[in-house]
Amino acid sequence: MNVLIIGGGAAGFFAAITCAEENPTCSVTLLERSSQVLAKVRISGGGRCNVTHACFDPALLVTYYPRGGPALRGPFSRFQPKDTIAWFQARGVALKTEADGRLFPVTDQSQTVVDCLIEHSRRANVRLVRNALIKSVARRDGGGFRLAFASDRDTLESDRLILATGSNPQGFEWSRSLGHAVEAPVPSLFTFTIKNFLLEGLAGLSVPHVKITLDGSPLSQSGALLITHWGLSGPAVLKLSAWAARELHSLGYRARLRVNWVPQKSEETLLASLREQKSQHPKKAVTSENLFGFPRRLWARLASAAGVSIEGAKWADMSNERLRALVSVLQNSLLEMNGKSTFKEEFVTCGGVRLAEVNFKTMESKICPGLFFAGEILDIDGVTGGFNFQSAWTTGWLAGRAAAHAN
Repeated sequence: MNVLIIGGGAAGFFAAITCAEENPTCSVTLLERSSQVLAKVRISGGGRCNVTHACFDPALLVTYYPRGGPALRGPFSRFQPKDTIAWFQARGVALKTEADGRLFPVTDQSQTVVDCLIEHSRRANVRLVRNALIKSVARRDGGGFRLAFASDRDTLESDRLILATGSNPQGFEWSRSLGHAVEAPVPSLFTFTIKNFLLEGLAGLSVPHVKITLDGSPLSQSGALLITHWGLSGPAVLKLSAWAARELHSLGYRARLRVNWVPQKSEETLLASLREQKSQHPKKAVTSENLFGFPRRLWARLASAAGVSIEGAKWADMSNERLRALVSVLQNSLLEMNGKSTFKEEFVTCGGVRLAEVNFKTMESKICPGLFFAGEILDIDGVTGGFNFQSAWTTGWLAGRAAAHAN
Protein backbone atom coordinates (compact mmCIF):
# COMPACT_ATOMS: atom_id res chain seq x y z
CA MET A 1 0.00 0.00 0.00
CA ASN A 2 1.27 3.45 -0.96
CA VAL A 3 0.80 6.39 1.41
CA LEU A 4 1.74 9.90 0.32
CA ILE A 5 2.07 12.72 2.85
CA ILE A 6 2.33 16.32 1.69
CA GLY A 7 4.03 18.71 4.10
CA GLY A 8 7.37 18.32 5.85
CA GLY A 9 6.42 20.02 9.09
CA ALA A 10 5.68 18.66 12.56
CA ALA A 11 2.37 17.02 11.63
CA GLY A 12 3.68 15.60 8.36
CA PHE A 13 6.75 13.99 9.93
CA PHE A 14 4.75 12.61 12.85
CA ALA A 15 2.16 11.13 10.48
CA ALA A 16 4.87 9.62 8.26
CA ILE A 17 6.83 8.02 11.12
CA THR A 18 3.65 6.71 12.77
CA CYS A 19 2.35 5.23 9.51
CA ALA A 20 5.64 3.54 8.63
CA GLU A 21 6.21 2.17 12.13
CA GLU A 22 2.61 1.02 12.45
CA ASN A 23 2.68 -0.92 9.18
CA PRO A 24 6.20 -1.58 7.83
CA THR A 25 4.69 -3.04 4.64
CA CYS A 26 3.44 0.44 3.66
CA SER A 27 5.43 2.47 1.19
CA VAL A 28 5.45 5.91 2.85
CA THR A 29 6.62 9.01 0.98
CA LEU A 30 6.84 12.47 2.57
CA LEU A 31 6.84 15.41 0.15
CA GLU A 32 8.11 18.89 1.07
CA ARG A 33 7.95 21.80 -1.37
CA SER A 34 11.06 23.57 -0.03
CA SER A 35 14.62 22.42 0.54
CA GLN A 36 14.26 22.74 4.33
CA VAL A 37 11.96 20.59 6.44
CA LEU A 38 10.53 21.31 9.90
CA ALA A 39 10.96 25.08 9.56
CA LYS A 40 8.55 25.99 12.37
CA VAL A 41 10.09 23.40 14.69
CA ARG A 42 13.46 25.09 14.18
CA ILE A 43 12.28 28.57 15.22
CA SER A 44 9.75 27.63 17.90
CA GLY A 45 10.44 28.87 21.40
CA GLY A 46 13.24 31.16 20.28
CA GLY A 47 15.10 28.22 18.74
CA ARG A 48 14.51 25.91 21.71
CA CYS A 49 11.29 24.26 20.41
CA ASN A 50 8.31 24.38 22.74
CA VAL A 51 7.34 20.73 22.12
CA THR A 52 4.13 20.63 24.18
CA HIS A 53 2.53 21.79 27.43
CA ALA A 54 2.26 20.05 30.80
CA CYS A 55 -1.53 19.83 30.75
CA PHE A 56 -2.54 16.18 31.09
CA ASP A 57 -6.33 16.48 31.44
CA PRO A 58 -7.93 16.39 27.96
CA ALA A 59 -10.97 18.30 29.22
CA LEU A 60 -8.73 21.15 30.39
CA LEU A 61 -6.34 20.88 27.44
CA VAL A 62 -9.06 21.68 24.89
CA THR A 63 -9.78 25.03 26.60
CA TYR A 64 -6.50 26.36 25.18
CA TYR A 65 -7.82 26.16 21.61
CA PRO A 66 -9.88 29.12 20.34
CA ARG A 67 -10.85 26.97 17.36
CA GLY A 68 -11.10 23.17 17.38
CA GLY A 69 -11.21 22.48 21.11
CA PRO A 70 -14.40 20.37 21.15
CA ALA A 71 -13.24 18.33 18.14
CA LEU A 72 -9.91 17.59 19.86
CA ARG A 73 -11.50 16.21 23.04
CA GLY A 74 -11.61 12.63 21.70
CA PRO A 75 -8.18 12.72 20.01
CA PHE A 76 -6.54 14.00 23.20
CA SER A 77 -7.98 11.03 25.10
CA ARG A 78 -5.93 8.84 22.73
CA PHE A 79 -2.74 10.88 22.32
CA GLN A 80 -2.04 13.81 24.64
CA PRO A 81 1.04 15.59 26.09
CA LYS A 82 2.07 12.66 28.31
CA ASP A 83 2.11 10.48 25.17
CA THR A 84 4.19 13.09 23.34
CA ILE A 85 6.68 13.12 26.22
CA ALA A 86 6.87 9.32 26.17
CA TRP A 87 7.23 9.24 22.36
CA PHE A 88 10.24 11.54 22.35
CA GLN A 89 11.72 9.95 25.49
CA ALA A 90 11.63 6.54 23.81
CA ARG A 91 13.56 8.02 20.88
CA GLY A 92 16.28 9.64 22.97
CA VAL A 93 14.87 13.15 23.45
CA ALA A 94 14.31 14.01 27.11
CA LEU A 95 12.01 16.96 27.80
CA LYS A 96 11.97 19.37 30.73
CA THR A 97 9.03 21.35 32.14
CA GLU A 98 9.39 25.06 32.85
CA ALA A 99 7.53 27.00 35.52
CA ASP A 100 4.80 28.12 33.11
CA GLY A 101 4.11 24.55 31.93
CA ARG A 102 5.95 24.69 28.60
CA LEU A 103 8.10 21.70 27.73
CA PHE A 104 11.43 21.92 25.91
CA PRO A 105 14.18 19.44 25.09
CA VAL A 106 16.74 19.38 27.92
CA THR A 107 19.33 20.48 25.36
CA ASP A 108 17.42 23.75 24.83
CA GLN A 109 18.03 23.22 21.12
CA SER A 110 15.28 22.78 18.54
CA GLN A 111 17.81 20.92 16.39
CA THR A 112 17.50 18.03 18.87
CA VAL A 113 13.83 17.61 17.90
CA VAL A 114 14.55 18.15 14.19
CA ASP A 115 17.31 15.51 14.22
CA CYS A 116 15.06 13.05 16.06
CA LEU A 117 12.23 13.36 13.55
CA ILE A 118 14.50 13.13 10.51
CA GLU A 119 16.47 10.19 11.93
CA HIS A 120 13.41 8.17 12.90
CA SER A 121 11.70 8.82 9.58
CA ARG A 122 14.84 7.40 7.97
CA ARG A 123 14.86 4.39 10.30
CA ALA A 124 11.22 3.74 9.47
CA ASN A 125 12.08 3.78 5.74
CA VAL A 126 10.08 6.90 4.99
CA ARG A 127 11.10 8.31 1.63
CA LEU A 128 11.67 12.04 2.02
CA VAL A 129 11.43 14.16 -1.13
CA ARG A 130 12.43 17.82 -0.86
CA ASN A 131 11.76 20.53 -3.46
CA ALA A 132 8.61 18.64 -4.46
CA LEU A 133 6.73 21.19 -6.55
CA ILE A 134 3.28 19.67 -6.82
CA LYS A 135 0.99 21.16 -9.44
CA SER A 136 -2.22 19.23 -8.78
CA VAL A 137 -3.81 16.60 -6.57
CA ALA A 138 -6.66 14.55 -7.98
CA ARG A 139 -8.77 11.51 -7.26
CA ARG A 140 -7.82 8.46 -9.30
CA ASP A 141 -10.48 6.45 -11.08
CA GLY A 142 -11.30 3.46 -8.90
CA GLY A 143 -9.86 5.07 -5.76
CA GLY A 144 -6.60 6.51 -4.63
CA PHE A 145 -4.85 9.69 -5.72
CA ARG A 146 -2.61 11.05 -8.46
CA LEU A 147 -0.18 13.92 -7.96
CA ALA A 148 1.17 15.90 -10.90
CA PHE A 149 4.35 17.94 -10.56
CA ALA A 150 5.44 21.27 -11.97
CA SER A 151 7.82 19.59 -14.40
CA ASP A 152 4.79 18.08 -16.22
CA ARG A 153 6.82 14.90 -16.63
CA ASP A 154 6.41 13.30 -13.23
CA THR A 155 3.39 11.88 -11.44
CA LEU A 156 2.97 9.93 -8.23
CA GLU A 157 0.07 7.70 -7.34
CA SER A 158 -1.04 6.51 -3.92
CA ASP A 159 -3.73 4.56 -2.15
CA ARG A 160 -3.86 7.00 0.77
CA LEU A 161 -3.08 10.70 0.97
CA ILE A 162 -2.39 12.78 4.09
CA LEU A 163 -2.47 16.55 3.71
CA ALA A 164 -0.29 18.24 6.34
CA THR A 165 0.44 21.46 4.47
CA GLY A 166 -0.17 23.88 7.33
CA SER A 167 -1.62 27.23 6.31
CA ASN A 168 -0.21 27.04 2.78
CA PRO A 169 -2.91 28.33 0.38
CA GLN A 170 -2.09 25.52 -2.03
CA GLY A 171 -3.09 22.96 0.59
CA PHE A 172 -6.44 24.70 1.00
CA GLU A 173 -6.85 24.73 -2.79
CA TRP A 174 -6.23 20.97 -2.99
CA SER A 175 -8.68 20.39 -0.14
CA ARG A 176 -11.37 22.30 -2.04
CA SER A 177 -10.63 20.38 -5.23
CA LEU A 178 -11.23 17.15 -3.30
CA GLY A 179 -14.62 18.38 -2.09
CA HIS A 180 -13.89 20.14 1.19
CA ALA A 181 -14.99 23.54 2.44
CA VAL A 182 -12.30 25.78 3.95
CA GLU A 183 -12.94 28.37 6.63
CA ALA A 184 -11.24 31.59 5.49
CA PRO A 185 -7.75 31.78 6.98
CA VAL A 186 -6.82 34.87 9.02
CA PRO A 187 -3.83 35.50 11.34
CA SER A 188 -3.79 34.48 14.99
CA LEU A 189 -1.17 34.99 17.74
CA PHE A 190 0.06 38.49 17.03
CA THR A 191 0.99 41.59 19.00
CA PHE A 192 -0.83 44.94 18.95
CA THR A 193 0.48 48.12 17.36
CA ILE A 194 -0.52 51.06 19.58
CA LYS A 195 0.68 54.66 19.71
CA ASN A 196 -0.40 56.24 22.99
CA PHE A 197 1.07 58.63 25.55
CA LEU A 198 0.54 56.00 28.23
CA LEU A 199 3.11 53.69 26.62
CA GLU A 200 5.66 56.10 25.15
CA GLY A 201 9.22 55.51 26.31
CA LEU A 202 8.25 52.50 28.46
CA ALA A 203 9.32 49.68 26.09
CA GLY A 204 10.55 46.65 27.99
CA LEU A 205 8.39 47.18 31.08
CA SER A 206 5.98 44.42 32.04
CA VAL A 207 3.07 43.86 34.43
CA PRO A 208 2.46 40.31 35.71
CA HIS A 209 -1.33 40.37 35.64
CA VAL A 210 -3.74 42.59 33.71
CA LYS A 211 -7.08 42.12 31.97
CA ILE A 212 -7.41 43.37 28.41
CA THR A 213 -10.79 43.63 26.65
CA LEU A 214 -11.84 44.27 23.06
CA ASP A 215 -14.12 47.27 23.48
CA GLY A 216 -17.74 46.65 22.57
CA SER A 217 -17.42 42.88 22.87
CA PRO A 218 -17.33 40.26 25.63
CA LEU A 219 -13.88 39.13 24.45
CA SER A 220 -11.19 39.59 27.11
CA GLN A 221 -8.08 37.82 28.36
CA SER A 222 -5.92 38.03 31.47
CA GLY A 223 -2.23 37.48 32.01
CA ALA A 224 1.13 39.20 31.82
CA LEU A 225 1.50 42.28 29.63
CA LEU A 226 4.67 43.57 27.97
CA ILE A 227 5.09 47.11 26.67
CA THR A 228 7.06 47.14 23.41
CA HIS A 229 8.48 49.77 21.04
CA TRP A 230 5.43 49.27 18.80
CA GLY A 231 2.69 48.76 21.41
CA LEU A 232 1.72 45.75 23.50
CA SER A 233 2.71 42.09 23.66
CA GLY A 234 2.84 39.34 26.28
CA PRO A 235 0.52 36.42 27.09
CA ALA A 236 -2.61 38.53 27.67
CA VAL A 237 -2.28 40.17 24.24
CA LEU A 238 -1.39 36.96 22.41
CA LYS A 239 -4.35 35.13 23.93
CA LEU A 240 -6.73 37.95 23.01
CA SER A 241 -5.33 38.01 19.47
CA ALA A 242 -6.15 34.31 19.19
CA TRP A 243 -9.65 34.38 20.67
CA ALA A 244 -10.56 37.58 18.81
CA ALA A 245 -8.75 36.68 15.56
CA ARG A 246 -11.80 36.94 13.31
CA GLU A 247 -13.23 40.02 15.03
CA LEU A 248 -9.93 41.91 14.79
CA HIS A 249 -9.51 40.87 11.16
CA SER A 250 -12.99 42.18 10.32
CA LEU A 251 -12.05 45.49 11.97
CA GLY A 252 -8.89 45.79 9.90
CA TYR A 253 -6.86 45.55 13.13
CA ARG A 254 -8.15 48.95 14.18
CA ALA A 255 -9.98 48.63 17.45
CA ARG A 256 -10.33 50.07 20.92
CA LEU A 257 -8.89 48.10 23.80
CA ARG A 258 -9.56 48.53 27.50
CA VAL A 259 -6.81 47.62 29.95
CA ASN A 260 -7.52 46.89 33.61
CA TRP A 261 -4.12 47.16 35.29
CA VAL A 262 -5.48 45.96 38.67
CA PRO A 263 -8.07 43.27 37.79
CA GLN A 264 -7.75 41.56 41.17
CA LYS A 265 -9.55 44.47 42.86
CA SER A 266 -13.08 45.77 42.38
CA GLU A 267 -13.61 49.46 41.75
CA GLU A 268 -14.72 50.08 45.31
CA THR A 269 -11.93 48.00 46.83
CA LEU A 270 -9.38 49.86 44.75
CA LEU A 271 -10.82 53.22 45.75
CA ALA A 272 -10.70 52.15 49.41
CA SER A 273 -7.00 51.23 48.99
CA LEU A 274 -6.21 54.66 47.59
CA ARG A 275 -8.15 56.39 50.38
CA GLU A 276 -6.26 54.35 52.96
CA GLN A 277 -2.97 55.38 51.37
CA LYS A 278 -4.04 59.02 51.53
CA SER A 279 -5.06 58.66 55.18
CA GLN A 280 -1.89 56.89 56.33
CA HIS A 281 0.69 58.71 54.19
CA PRO A 282 -0.69 62.19 53.45
CA LYS A 283 2.74 63.83 53.08
CA LYS A 284 4.19 61.26 50.70
CA ALA A 285 4.40 62.04 46.98
CA VAL A 286 1.84 60.10 44.98
CA THR A 287 4.46 58.86 42.53
CA SER A 288 7.11 58.02 45.14
CA GLU A 289 5.53 54.74 46.21
CA ASN A 290 4.32 51.97 43.95
CA LEU A 291 1.14 50.58 45.48
CA PHE A 292 0.50 47.72 43.07
CA GLY A 293 3.93 46.44 42.13
CA PHE A 294 4.06 48.25 38.79
CA PRO A 295 7.38 49.38 37.38
CA ARG A 296 7.97 52.83 38.86
CA ARG A 297 7.89 54.67 35.52
CA LEU A 298 4.59 53.04 34.57
CA TRP A 299 3.02 53.99 37.91
CA ALA A 300 4.07 57.61 37.36
CA ARG A 301 2.65 57.54 33.82
CA LEU A 302 -0.69 56.11 35.00
CA ALA A 303 -0.91 58.77 37.70
CA SER A 304 -0.11 61.45 35.13
CA ALA A 305 -2.88 60.12 32.86
CA ALA A 306 -5.27 60.60 35.77
CA GLY A 307 -4.28 64.25 36.02
CA VAL A 308 -1.84 63.87 38.92
CA SER A 309 1.14 66.22 38.66
CA ILE A 310 4.25 64.05 38.53
CA GLU A 311 6.30 66.63 40.43
CA GLY A 312 5.39 67.08 44.05
CA ALA A 313 1.77 65.98 44.25
CA LYS A 314 1.10 64.62 47.75
CA TRP A 315 -1.55 62.14 48.77
CA ALA A 316 -3.06 64.86 50.97
CA ASP A 317 -3.75 66.86 47.77
CA MET A 318 -5.76 64.04 46.22
CA SER A 319 -9.46 64.94 46.22
CA ASN A 320 -12.12 62.25 45.96
CA GLU A 321 -12.61 63.33 42.36
CA ARG A 322 -8.89 62.84 41.62
CA LEU A 323 -8.85 59.46 43.40
CA ARG A 324 -11.76 58.30 41.29
CA ALA A 325 -9.96 59.53 38.17
CA LEU A 326 -6.96 57.41 39.17
CA VAL A 327 -9.23 54.39 39.69
CA SER A 328 -10.66 54.94 36.23
CA VAL A 329 -7.20 54.96 34.63
CA LEU A 330 -6.08 51.91 36.62
CA GLN A 331 -9.12 49.85 35.69
CA ASN A 332 -10.23 51.28 32.36
CA SER A 333 -7.36 52.63 30.27
CA LEU A 334 -8.59 53.07 26.71
CA LEU A 335 -6.01 52.39 23.97
CA GLU A 336 -6.43 52.55 20.19
CA MET A 337 -5.00 49.59 18.27
CA ASN A 338 -3.95 50.53 14.73
CA GLY A 339 -2.26 47.40 13.45
CA LYS A 340 -0.62 44.11 14.32
CA SER A 341 2.84 42.57 14.33
CA THR A 342 3.93 38.95 13.96
CA PHE A 343 4.98 37.30 17.20
CA LYS A 344 8.59 36.11 16.80
CA GLU A 345 7.81 34.50 13.44
CA GLU A 346 5.73 31.84 15.22
CA PHE A 347 2.70 32.79 13.19
CA VAL A 348 -0.45 30.73 13.52
CA THR A 349 -3.52 30.79 11.29
CA CYS A 350 -7.15 30.79 12.32
CA GLY A 351 -9.13 28.93 9.66
CA GLY A 352 -8.70 25.85 7.51
CA VAL A 353 -10.54 22.69 6.47
CA ARG A 354 -13.99 22.61 8.04
CA LEU A 355 -13.93 20.28 11.03
CA ALA A 356 -17.43 18.84 10.55
CA GLU A 357 -16.15 17.21 7.35
CA VAL A 358 -13.43 15.20 9.14
CA ASN A 359 -13.74 12.03 11.25
CA PHE A 360 -11.71 12.88 14.36
CA LYS A 361 -11.31 9.24 15.33
CA THR A 362 -9.11 8.69 12.29
CA MET A 363 -8.59 12.18 10.75
CA GLU A 364 -10.06 10.76 7.53
CA SER A 365 -12.23 12.87 5.28
CA LYS A 366 -15.96 12.17 5.47
CA ILE A 367 -16.21 13.33 1.86
CA CYS A 368 -13.21 11.79 0.10
CA PRO A 369 -12.29 8.23 1.22
CA GLY A 370 -8.57 7.66 1.66
CA LEU A 371 -7.85 11.36 2.29
CA PHE A 372 -6.57 12.34 5.76
CA PHE A 373 -5.70 15.67 7.38
CA ALA A 374 -3.15 16.58 10.06
CA GLY A 375 -1.97 19.79 11.64
CA GLU A 376 -2.71 23.39 10.87
CA ILE A 377 -4.45 22.72 7.55
CA LEU A 378 -7.46 22.06 9.78
CA ASP A 379 -9.51 24.86 11.34
CA ILE A 380 -7.68 24.34 14.64
CA ASP A 381 -5.42 26.76 16.47
CA GLY A 382 -4.19 27.06 20.02
CA VAL A 383 -2.74 29.82 22.14
CA THR A 384 1.01 30.08 22.62
CA GLY A 385 2.71 27.60 24.94
CA GLY A 386 3.14 24.37 22.97
CA PHE A 387 -0.52 23.79 22.21
CA ASN A 388 -0.24 24.12 18.44
CA PHE A 389 2.53 21.53 18.33
CA GLN A 390 0.45 19.20 20.50
CA SER A 391 -2.47 19.32 18.06
CA ALA A 392 0.02 18.61 15.25
CA TRP A 393 1.47 15.57 17.07
CA THR A 394 -2.00 14.27 17.97
CA THR A 395 -3.64 14.68 14.56
CA GLY A 396 -0.49 13.43 12.81
CA TRP A 397 -0.40 10.32 15.01
CA LEU A 398 -4.07 9.57 14.39
CA ALA A 399 -3.84 10.17 10.63
CA GLY A 400 -0.68 8.10 10.25
CA ARG A 401 -2.04 5.25 12.30
CA ALA A 402 -5.37 5.15 10.45
CA ALA A 403 -3.77 5.46 7.00
CA ALA A 404 -1.51 2.50 7.78
CA HIS A 405 -4.51 0.23 8.33
CA ALA A 406 -7.16 1.74 6.08
CA ASN A 407 -9.03 -0.73 3.92
